[in-house]
Amino acid sequence: MTHFSTLAIHAGYDSADCTNGNAAVPPIYLSAAFDMQSAAHGDALSAGAAEGFSYSRVANPTLDVLERRIAALEGGRSAVAFASGMAAVSAALLCAAEGGGRIIAARNLYGASVDAMDSLLPEFGIETDFVDDINDVRLVESLIGPDTRAIFAESVANPSTEVADVAALAEIAHRHGVALIVDNTVPTPYLFRPIELGGADVVVHSTTKGISGHGNALGGMVVDAGRFDWATDRYPQFTRQEVVVSDDRNDDWHSFASKFGIDAYIRRVRIKYLRTFGAVASPVNAYLQLLGVETLAVRLRQQVASATAIAEFLQTVPHVRAVHYSGLALAGDGHAALQSASQNELVRRDFPRGVGGMLSFEVDGGREQVARILDGTHVFAYVPNIGDARSLIVDPARIRHREVSPQFRRMSGVGDNLIRLSIGLEDTADLIADLEQAIHGAY
Repeated sequence: MTHFSTLAIHAGYDSADCTNGNAAVPPIYLSAAFDMQSAAHGDALSAGAAEGFSYSRVANPTLDVLERRIAALEGGRSAVAFASGMAAVSAALLCAAEGGGRIIAARNLYGASVDAMDSLLPEFGIETDFVDDINDVRLVESLIGPDTRAIFAESVANPSTEVADVAALAEIAHRHGVALIVDNTVPTPYLFRPIELGGADVVVHSTTKGISGHGNALGGMVVDAGRFDWATDRYPQFTRQEVVVSDDRNDDWHSFASKFGIDAYIRRVRIKYLRTFGAVASPVNAYLQLLGVETLAVRLRQQVASATAIAEFLQTVPHVRAVHYSGLALAGDGHAALQSASQNELVRRDFPRGVGGMLSFEVDGGREQVARILDGTHVFAYVPNIGDARSLIVDPARIRHREVSPQFRRMSGVGDNLIRLSIGLEDTADLIADLEQAIHGAY
C-alpha cells in the first residue's frame, strides 16, 4: 500500500500524461475552454459519457489532479473541487437533501454551516434537526424519519475540537438507509480519514485551511466514497430521468443512477451543482493547494506538537478559565481529565496522531479583556482562518460565529470570552511567550 506522504506528492498525476513536455509538477491550465477535437467526442463530453475537458466550469486538468489527489488521500473514489469550503458544504448537502429532505446535524458546527442550515436551506425546502450532542446516538437515531436524507457532522468541531464518533453515526445512518456526510477540514486526511476509518459516505473540506496550509488560496472539496446506494425511494432526485444525462434525440433516457451507477452522487454534484451554480475553483488556486498538500504531513506533525504544548501551557496561566483541546487526551500526565471520558476514548481510538493545530480557551472578563489579548499579540496574527503556516488568533463570537443566533452560540460554548488559536510553524517557545505577555498585559 502506498503511504500517505507519497500519495500527497504523486497521486493523481503522471508526467507522461502532460502534453506540455512531461512537466514534473502539474501545470496550471489557464484555459476557459478546450478543443473537443471532433463532433462525436464533443457530444460525448457534453453528455458525460466520455472523460476529458471541454469547459473549465465543469472540469479543468489542474483541478482534476487536485481532485484525484484529495480523493486518494481520503480513501474515496472520486471528488469535485469548488471555489470555497462553503460552496462544497452547500453542494454536498443540497445534492443529498434537495426536494424537501431533512438533515440531522450538531449545533457545534462551523458558524457559516449552521447559518446555512438554520436560515437559508429552509428557503429551499430543506430543514435541519439540530442536536446538542452528535454522539448521542440514541437521540440521533430517534430523529431519523422517512424524509431524512443525511446526517452531517464535523470530525473535529470548530472551535471546540470535540470529536465525532463517525463509526457509530455511520452504523446508525446505514441501518436506516441514510447517508453520512462528514466535514473533515480541521484534522485533514493526515490525522483522520472518515471514509476508511469511520464508514462515511461523503467527506467535505475547506481546502483553504490545512490542505492548502499557507493562507493564499480559497478552495473546497466534496469527496465521494462511491459505495452508498442513492438509487432508493429516499432519494428520488437520483432515479428521476433528466435531459442533461440523456439523449432525447434518440429517445435514450436516463437518470443519474441509471447512467452513472455508484458514481451517481458525485456526478450530480458536478453536473447539477458545480456546472449550474458555477462556484468553480481557479486553476491557480488548485495549483497552490497541490503545493500545500505536498507538505501536509510534515506541517501537521509540527502543528499538533506545538498545539499540545500550548494547550498544556495555557492550563497554567492566570485568568485562563478553560482550555478546549481534545488532543490533550493523548498528552497524559492528567491532562486528559479536562475532557470527558467518552471524548478521551474517541480521540485515542480514532486520532492517534492528534486532532489538529486548532484550540480555544476562555478567559476571565469579557469583550474588553479579549480585545486587549487580541491586540497585544505580536507573533499571532488577528486573522479569521485556520490551518495556516502562520499562527492566528481570533474571537469566534464576534467573527466566525457572528451570523449564528445567541442561542446557538451559547449551546456551542462560543461566548464573548472565548479565543481561538490556529497554531502555525513558528517556534513553540516564541508562541508561548507571545501569549503569556498578551494575557498578562490584558489584566
